[in-house]
Amino acid sequence: MNSTKPIKTAIVGFGSVAEKMHAPLIDVCPHLDLVEVVERHSNLCEQQYPGVKTFRSFEELLSQGSSELIVITTPNEFHFSMAKLALEAGKHVVVDKPITIHSWQAEELLKLASEKGLICTAFQNRRFDGDFRTVQEILQNGSLGGIHYIESHFDRFRPQPRDNWREKEVPGNGITYDLGTHLIDQICVLWGAPESITATIRKQRPQVVADDYFDIQLDYGNRLARVTAGVLVNAPTPKFLVLGEKGTYQKFGLDVQEAAFKEGRKPEGENWGLEEADKWGKVYLEEKTDSYPTLRGDYRFFYNNIAKAILLGESLLVRLEEAIMVLKLIESAFLSSGQKKTITKSEGGW
Repeated sequence: MNSTKPIKTAIVGFGSVAEKMHAPLIDVCPHLDLVEVVERHSNLCEQQYPGVKTFRSFEELLSQGSSELIVITTPNEFHFSMAKLALEAGKHVVVDKPITIHSWQAEELLKLASEKGLICTAFQNRRFDGDFRTVQEILQNGSLGGIHYIESHFDRFRPQPRDNWREKEVPGNGITYDLGTHLIDQICVLWGAPESITATIRKQRPQVVADDYFDIQLDYGNRLARVTAGVLVNAPTPKFLVLGEKGTYQKFGLDVQEAAFKEGRKPEGENWGLEEADKWGKVYLEEKTDSYPTLRGDYRFFYNNIAKAILLGESLLVRLEEAIMVLKLIESAFLSSGQKKTITKSEGGW
């Protein structure tokens, strides 16, 4: 497709993530036009975006809708079946991460999308976090010398389980499929595929049915990455800790965009994604310590890239092959934790 006309776009499921993040990002993208939504019981989307047409089922959308791009934000267990139906109907597809629960499902989507010449990928928005972009810059400019260790946290204090599907007995539940997908993806963007993975995945709170803690080590031989998240952490832990031959980078606090979305702010304006200077991370060198400016976080990059990939053939920033590797690493992490052993690249097949 080489048209410059905005791409007709539909969102499937209009929960909080779709309402607070996907819809605003699509709305401000000049090359996308949000025209349809699937909501089973309400008309919330069309109330916020006049002109949007509401369908009560996914099948109705595919048979009667006009959208060219389908954005799937339903619970994880529906990702594969819906993405497959959308591709079979000739639609481009974006799926909120993880793209599927099992890696073989994502491989099937890749084959189908390739055969049909369609875009299909995962919404890995945290590649465009300001802190992660800053870590990328530090690795590229060599200011810390050779990097030997990266630690990435996503810790919270939620001693009481919440009433949402991620904490219920459903396929693809738990914190590893939720936050682990982001953190593992970021490390793979920086360093590629690890040589092995060693993981501890637990249910820490009483009577929970979904995992609520993980500690995963990705071993690269001469380098090591550790990604961890838990819900019983009521003290500051660094979002990133990067150890190099010349010094250390340490950063606390989350990217500012998610809080802005929750406040209902529209992703536009010159200050979008900019972090205040007092929140910047620090670089500790042998002779001095300095604040290191956090680069602008900007989730708008994702949907702008999707549009340009469809309209102009631009390369995808987030490729389905990368999502498949992340899923294989998550599968290997569960295997490692269950068997209390390290899983090698050849065993995990990533």
